[in-house]
Amino acid sequence: SVLLACSLDSQNTSVHQTYPDQIDEHRPHQQGSSLTNLVAGACKGPPNGSIMAEPMEQEVAGFDLEGYIANYTGHAKIDRLIFIAEKSVGKPLELEALRLAHDEVKKTDNTAAYQVIAEKIGGRLGAAYAFDRAWCEGVERRASSRQERLEAELHGYKTNLVKESIRMGHNDLGDHCYERGDLQSAFKCYVRSRDYCTTSKHILTMCLGVIRCAVEMGNFMHVANYVSKAESTPDMGADPVVAAKLGAASGLAFLHSRRYKQAARKFVEVSAELGTTYNDVLAPQDVAVYGVLCALATFDRGDLQRRVTANLGFKEFMELVPEVREIVHDFYACRYAKCLRALDALQPSLLLDRHLAEHVHALYAQIRQRALVQYTSPFTSVHLASMAEAFNTGASELEKELAGLIMDGAIQARIDRAAGVLYARHADARAATFTRVLAASEEYVRDTKAALLRASLLKHDFVQKARGGLGRGGGGGGGGGGGGGGA
Repeated sequence: SVLLACSLDSQNTSVHQTYPDQIDEHRPHQQGSSLTNLVAGACKGPPNGSIMAEPMEQEVAGFDLEGYIANYTGHAKIDRLIFIAEKSVGKPLELEALRLAHDEVKKTDNTAAYQVIAEKIGGRLGAAYAFDRAWCEGVERRASSRQERLEAELHGYKTNLVKESIRMGHNDLGDHCYERGDLQSAFKCYVRSRDYCTTSKHILTMCLGVIRCAVEMGNFMHVANYVSKAESTPDMGADPVVAAKLGAASGLAFLHSRRYKQAARKFVEVSAELGTTYNDVLAPQDVAVYGVLCALATFDRGDLQRRVTANLGFKEFMELVPEVREIVHDFYACRYAKCLRALDALQPSLLLDRHLAEHVHALYAQIRQRALVQYTSPFTSVHLASMAEAFNTGASELEKELAGLIMDGAIQARIDRAAGVLYARHADARAATFTRVLAASEEYVRDTKAALLRASLLKHDFVQKARGGLGRGGGGGGGGGGGGGGA
């Protein structure tokens, strides 16, 4: 419970602050440095430093959409453009995203996605972006002819009972369905090829194909299952690129299941060998952003230093997004106001991320709460005014946040509202020691009495045996007499 004392003894009103040790002072990033493509369009956050902002309603000023989307290939590029358009309805960014999606989808055979995009454009981009029925019909004819040929080839392979040819036939048919945007059929084809896999490499190829389809369908239960299958495959660690892809996919599955700590561990363990080989699912910039946000929300200072700031492999990913790197350094160095302002500036861009958008507010809330807990943990007492200044927020808003954390048990403290001071409640180590000693003593006495009773029963041959597996009766006459004598 929260104690809001109106007055305290004058001897308790002094403030003793012990600042956290092991604070690394990192030189801040130069103010003139350019933003990366991922966060180029981030707008300045609210002046009060609060990261619990309302969902993005304003236009993301200066968002470099072309630079951002250049990080992706294949279906990931189109899906992200459609997502950005849906999140920017009625804004110039919507039409720009639809224009890029239209140009990209016409390079593929995905007529279903083309129809969706053309419908969303609705003639707003002129005749050049009107629905092209002739193109759709031509693609449909070519795709239908190719699918018939692939199915006939697969039927022939099954007739000849050549396992490798059957596996390749299923893969080719799955790739064709995937290019057409028929994810369910592609998923089934990849799964069917499993019975014809003869090497570890074949199994890993099958798992990666299934994972790619499952990510696009949003079925992250299948992602987790097939990542587990792939990781249990012999010789899986022989290819670091495959291991990195599986780690990134596993982190994405944990992120969507809101298991942020497990997601952070997976993302920070992804090898730099990943590079741009997985851009049809995740870009390396995504690994950095997702990993940092999940780590800040769930890691303590020790884990943050060991797994993030001192992790040479993950540093290579953070170098791709300097703003995220500086956020980590500011958080670890307890420069919370600067850290939270930078997070506020990134929020509009993060809300345009297909995988991260629905988790942004939850992660931001956990990051702020962890910052408050981390700030108060080394203090005996602290003025709310100085703490509010450190977090660039108002004292009354800060008091409400602290009261909620105290009631949730995250902070062991009490608030003196009259003096504007937060006093820590430290556990009585002496009383806790006595409690543990008494509990151990009672357990020892109980175990000793049980041992003495067993020894007495054995001494007097007082036992109980089952009769015919049904009932239970007493021992022999001599045993009974012995028991009576003992009594």
